[in-house]
Amino acid sequence: MTTSNVFAQFENQQFLNLETVRKSGVAVPTPVWFLKEGDTLFVRTPASSGKVKRARNNPRVRVAVCDRSGKLSSAWFNATSRLTDATEAERINKLLNTKYGLMKRVFDLFGGFNKVQYAVIAVKLVE
Repeated sequence: MTTSNVFAQFENQQFLNLETVRKSGVAVPTPVWFLKEGDTLFVRTPASSGKVKRARNNPRVRVAVCDRSGKLSSAWFNATSRLTDATEAERINKLLNTKYGLMKRVFDLFGGFNKVQYAVIAVKLVE
């Protein structure tokens, strides 16, 4: 399957299962909201989350389309991750606001009360 065919599976989807790997080698799958832009998938998450720490330590990840509970609706795909800079993170946050609307704004409101800092992980599929 070509990368473009694989990428088509992420169109119009709400959730992505992002699997990062602990230093011990144990894989940790997590369902998350995401944004597909060009050939990159973006995930916004608290900067102190395990996903961010694991992605920083090991950029190799896997992704799959899933539902809100993490049940897969596609195969796993190998990918690489990187943390974005603040400018790109702000741009992605605005696009996520558009995609998820009121749901995301309410989620962010609660994060704001707790002074949560966010990071954005960029994910590219590996052929």
